[in-house]
Amino acid sequence: MKSKLKRIATVLAAASLVSGAARAEFPEREVLGVVMWGAGGATDTVARAINPAAEEALGKPIVVLNKSGGAGAISTAYVNAAPADGYTFLYGAENPQLHSVMGVSDLDYGSFYPVNILGRGIGVIAVNADSKYQTMQELMSDIKANPGNVLMGSTGPGGLPSTIAAIISNSADFNVTAIPFDGEGPGLTAMLGNEVDFMPAGISAAAEQIKAGKMRALAVVNTESVDTLPDVPPITDAIPGMAKFLPWGPFYGVFVKQDVPDDVKATLVGAFAVAAKSETFTTLMANKGNIIMDISGDEASAFLKKWQQVTTWVLQDTGAAKVNPETLGIMRPE
Repeated sequence: MKSKLKRIATVLAAASLVSGAARAEFPEREVLGVVMWGAGGATDTVARAINPAAEEALGKPIVVLNKSGGAGAISTAYVNAAPADGYTFLYGAENPQLHSVMGVSDLDYGSFYPVNILGRGIGVIAVNADSKYQTMQELMSDIKANPGNVLMGSTGPGGLPSTIAAIISNSADFNVTAIPFDGEGPGLTAMLGNEVDFMPAGISAAAEQIKAGKMRALAVVNTESVDTLPDVPPITDAIPGMAKFLPWGPFYGVFVKQDVPDDVKATLVGAFAVAAKSETFTTLMANKGNIIMDISGDEASAFLKKWQQVTTWVLQDTGAAKVNPETLGIMRPE
């Protein structure tokens, strides 16, 4: 009997080793990285900068798929519907943290594991180079004098432009008409064609056009100027009341389903930690004015929670939220 039990134990141990070895081989094939926004936007730019180094670290190709729509809800749902094996991950931005209060989707990053919060950006208020607005003060004065008549480029409810607009609205008169586009890239292109008067955007999406002289930045959404655009004043010069909500900005990260096996998560975490130190990625982040964060796990989850609290309650306080954050278990930040 003991001999039989010993043989069974040996078989089980061998099976366990085989299972562990198979899991350790992840990835055995190409991996799919789903980008939340369209080509040319800030999230796409960050994803494509880090992707080559992540491929090298993983030892397998990462196929990049742009799947925009629904202020990021379509791509988030797509990754959530994929098998929990780590072969499909999300190159995401901040948008899902706002979807529940905006009535867009019940999914937020609470259903995902943060492989890496790669970095965060700073917003900028951009206008066409030929715009009549020379300063943020002039734009704000025109908005106040002509409520509802000034057109703002947007990416839909919960997107970065609408959130910045809500933060401004909590500090000043800001009655504008938002025109939605399918991502920051298309919105900024439309602004260059004079389809809208201005657009809040991530500095990484607008910086090159600003440096090329096609756009002008009226303000950076920060309490001080930034190295990328040193001559552009902070928005608090025109709207001092915004200081209590800052610093604030978009963020970029890599996410998989929460129930992906721990060893697969660890492989992805390790690969993107290496990739976040690559020269191509760090150079892009510096050139775009973004701050590298390179955090994962509990530290990243704490960051996501705090960001959600601050932003959803700004939306609630300005009347922009469609669902009270408190009813969703999102408590007001202290």
